[in-house]
Amino acid sequence: MSFDRLIERIIELKNPTVVGLDPKLEYVPEFIRKKYTDEDGGTIKAAAKAIFDFNKAIIDEIHDIVPAIKPQAAYYEMYGHSGIKALAKTIRYAQVNGMFVITDGKRNDIGATMEAYTNAHLGSVDIIGNKISPFNADALTVNGYLGTDGITPLLNVCKERDKGIYVLVKTSNPSSGELQDMKLEDGRTIYEAMGDMCEKWGADTIGKYGYSAVGAVVGATYPEMLAELRKRLPHTMFLVPGYGAQGGGAEGLKGGFDENGLGAIVNSSRAVMCAYKKEGCNEREFAKAARREVIRMRDDITQYINLK
Repeated sequence: MSFDRLIERIIELKNPTVVGLDPKLEYVPEFIRKKYTDEDGGTIKAAAKAIFDFNKAIIDEIHDIVPAIKPQAAYYEMYGHSGIKALAKTIRYAQVNGMFVITDGKRNDIGATMEAYTNAHLGSVDIIGNKISPFNADALTVNGYLGTDGITPLLNVCKERDKGIYVLVKTSNPSSGELQDMKLEDGRTIYEAMGDMCEKWGADTIGKYGYSAVGAVVGATYPEMLAELRKRLPHTMFLVPGYGAQGGGAEGLKGGFDENGLGAIVNSSRAVMCAYKKEGCNEREFAKAARREVIRMRDDITQYINLK
């Protein structure tokens, strides 16, 4: 299954991390922005071109260290059709360079609408007999709170096209507990119930490493819950946001991994993209600074897990 490919890359690189390429224009060095605003003025076309150049340079520097990227769709959608083109080009460029791509879209709906989201991001569309994959990411983040009706269309494509999904279970934001920590009549929290549904949804897609095509988003900011869910959901691959900028520490992440140091992939976004600002180095060294940061992150996390 799809996550077997991701896990194999994690094992090869000995690095269970993913870089979130969520670029605001102000993250892009001035020399890149100027190049395109000189050509196209203050337009969304110029912004999208600058963002893709920024992404491309970072991918060039990190693809031999980091197994995956996670572009957040909103950061591209805000630049309209030009931004969407930059997203598609970023996905393709990362995959050509051997990286697994998780589109962070948090999509959910039912019926034909969910099929449309699925076909856009993971599947294909038929254009007069020609099958085209619009984005063709390897995995997609989704919201499971419409229940099975919103997940079934995704499962079909996961099986047919070797794709994966990450369902929001226990998110990293401070107010997540307002809903997710509430107790049901059977004593489970809502996030535990959602995790149990992930295990059920993925039951017939389990790969050779013991993980299904249905993963879960579980925040680094709640280490005790992360560890509890790892025990509760033995077949569910975790996508772990919240490391670094949101306050999640490396030692607290270890509970999200299994005895082989597998079962989770940890995200960092702004700390990598803006590493050159934190370092105070020349902005033309932004990609090298990103490389230094992903090495630091890898070493920080792997000191606490037994990645074989």
